[in-house]
Amino acid sequence: MAELHELTALEQGAAIRSGEVSSAELVEHYLARIARLSEELGAFVTVTAEQARARATGMTGAGPLAGVPTAIKDLNATAGVRTAFGSVLMRDFVPDWSDELVLRIEAAGMISLGKTNTPEFGSPCYTEPDPSIAPPAVTPWDTGRMAGGSSGGAAAAVAGGLVPLAQGSDGGGSIRIPASCCGLVGLKPSRGRISGAPSYGEVTGLATAGPIARTVRDAAAFLDVMAGPSLGDPSWAPEPEVSFLEACDRAPARLRIARFITPVLADTAVDPECVLAWESASRLLESLGHEVVDIEAPMPRDAVPVFETCWAVLTALSTVGLSTEQKEQLQPMTRWLGAKGEAVSGPTFGLALGEMRRVAARTLAAIAPYDAVLTPTLASPPLPVGALRDDADPESDFVAQTRFTPWTSMWNVTGSPAVSLPLHYTADGLPVGVMLAGRPAGEQELLALSAQVESAAPWVDRHPGCW
Repeated sequence: MAELHELTALEQGAAIRSGEVSSAELVEHYLARIARLSEELGAFVTVTAEQARARATGMTGAGPLAGVPTAIKDLNATAGVRTAFGSVLMRDFVPDWSDELVLRIEAAGMISLGKTNTPEFGSPCYTEPDPSIAPPAVTPWDTGRMAGGSSGGAAAAVAGGLVPLAQGSDGGGSIRIPASCCGLVGLKPSRGRISGAPSYGEVTGLATAGPIARTVRDAAAFLDVMAGPSLGDPSWAPEPEVSFLEACDRAPARLRIARFITPVLADTAVDPECVLAWESASRLLESLGHEVVDIEAPMPRDAVPVFETCWAVLTALSTVGLSTEQKEQLQPMTRWLGAKGEAVSGPTFGLALGEMRRVAARTLAAIAPYDAVLTPTLASPPLPVGALRDDADPESDFVAQTRFTPWTSMWNVTGSPAVSLPLHYTADGLPVGVMLAGRPAGEQELLALSAQVESAAPWVDRHPGCW
């Protein structure tokens, strides 16, 4: 057998079912790698070794991922486990409840090894929390460069072989950005696909949980674990015809795929490597028999302030009610964005939500003739740690983030599924993702297309030096 961490998550599940390896052996293998590599990669905030060993010993659950180790992003409440939300203000918080998606991961028999690194309250697209919480999350392909955010710790853990797959969340690209930086598959599901119970803290409809994995099939199997509504959810995606894993085995028909490269969020230059990745992906899709059509950017630039208003209010929900002394302990970006959100009146927020939904409707109408949309994931390969962060001028920091991520947020606004695929590497070995977005609630079709792309240009055997 190969080294255990070289197996995909589905291969690990199959090995457990056949008796070739036990869940306990996998847990010990990954805990050893976490002890050796997590600090360097900024992957984990909290490691739950004893809980994982106990769960592996008494593991129950059915399905293809039963017994397989994973990790939970530190924005998701986990009963009895410190959940710091990337903030010094929450460093000692231990909830007595778990989010619904955590319960579903446990019910599937998967074994969480701990909580992965995230920036304060998940706001920025880099993962550089206060050093007392964790070191910066970096891409294993070059540890001087960022893993992205806000699911940076999750992506660093998967890319570094510390877990085979991990849960992330995405309100403006926070799954797809680190997937691109770390050479992984990162899927943002459709709005309502994964329940936000019991807290329902995401009131805009922008954010959702989703899988970060090494392969499309692993991501699909993990989506099967997390997906499905809970009683009381404000919205929900329709039940799929077949499992998302089964959808990967369905060869897609000839598709019409729109493509554009004009940045949406900001007027910014696109790195030639990202252009090359996008052009190569276009040729690959055409070689697979699909029609690729150039279109204008379907979302107007004047929609950006509406998104930014909603994003600021989301941050403010984490900071409102804090004392002046507590706010002084926040990171400058959180403090600035939270203050901006607190200054938004109720009617202004309501108008912004309404306009965001109208923008989404117009955007979806513009791309309705197409089965999928292709763009780069990011405007640049992974940047050096600290390249975006500007504590002295958080507003400039925020603008720099939009220039780095000028396409991802569009699909949070529309609520459509979108995936970053690791199809390109620079000459010095840095991963560069390309992004495919599907129709609303169209994860099955998007996964079938992504699996076809992976089969034609496989990446699973490409690893960083720490592998």
